[in-house]
Amino acid sequence: MKTIAILGSTGSIGTQALDICRRHPDRYRVTALTARGSKEKLFEQVREFRPEMAGLTEGFDPAEIPSDLKFCRFLSGNEALHAAAAEVEADMVLVSIVGIAGLQGVMDALQAGRQVLLANKEALVTGGHLVTDLARKAGKPLLPVDSEHSAIFQCLQAGGGNKAEKLLLTASGGPFRTWDRERIEKATPAEALKHPNWNMGAKITIDSASMFNKGLEIMEARWLFDMTEDRIEVVVHPQSIVHSAVVFRDGAVLAQLGEPDMRVPIGYAMSFPERIETGVQAPDLFALGSLTFEKPDEEKFPALQLARACLRAGGAACTVFNGANEAAVAAFLRNEIPFGEIARRVERALEKLDGLPANCIEDIWEADRRAREVN
Repeated sequence: MKTIAILGSTGSIGTQALDICRRHPDRYRVTALTARGSKEKLFEQVREFRPEMAGLTEGFDPAEIPSDLKFCRFLSGNEALHAAAAEVEADMVLVSIVGIAGLQGVMDALQAGRQVLLANKEALVTGGHLVTDLARKAGKPLLPVDSEHSAIFQCLQAGGGNKAEKLLLTASGGPFRTWDRERIEKATPAEALKHPNWNMGAKITIDSASMFNKGLEIMEARWLFDMTEDRIEVVVHPQSIVHSAVVFRDGAVLAQLGEPDMRVPIGYAMSFPERIETGVQAPDLFALGSLTFEKPDEEKFPALQLARACLRAGGAACTVFNGANEAAVAAFLRNEIPFGEIARRVERALEKLDGLPANCIEDIWEADRRAREVN
């Protein structure tokens, strides 16, 4: 039996990971759970899975803990994240916190010698060199949970050690794939939150609509798979059945297919190198009939060019990209700026903060703070 701590247990990834634990009580024991502010949902999870420790990072009042949960140690703020990642017994730590907030949790878990299941792309976007150095020292590979990176990881396992020539990151295209540039510019939050295939949180859904999510995934892939950005190609695939693919030197392309259900990549990371039942059915190829692929329109979706420029620039450029985007998406969701302004704010931040260093985690926090102030 393996023990697991879940950072971000009440979100989409966290709840699906707990579903895997529920299906395999003989394989997994939950030892720690943290959430940002969904206390009632967290209390229900603690009641069911009975972890040793649980925590809320925002709005925590010890007086609110129900009497039947006194068996569990409750912590708050960053102390809760650190304890779950590095102090409570855990073979695996699933980091499914959205945003740069997940970086410290990933580093804490690696420093404690834990196996990290990575559902937080921003940890590699902002601190890729620091995180991968720690993973090497810990002797534990980062196991990706993002569907695209899990697909690439699975294809590389099937490749038997052969080196990849190119990575093909698939993208659904989001709700605005067929819209013209002028219409996208004026899109509302309600329109941007209508993802055609996936059920995700607000921030990730907006990033999918703008393709900033795919820009972040290019950055993540660069560090996960030690691949330069010019060998990472984005392919728009509206059906979201091919989750990504790998091109090998002999001309072969290995792809991973599956229904758009995150329990498959979560289950693979939790059971690697085995495969376990997840409750997800394989796609019916006869019912699908056809799968289509398109080149992304980088004029309508400038995030892709901006992401590649950041990787070429080095330093803290990727941190600025991420921080400015997080701030701009929050402003958009508050109806303070139009959809098209998200990319423009990120571009202005990159121009104003060009050349910032990223030699240590303090540099990264400072770059992130300054990026969020640019508007």
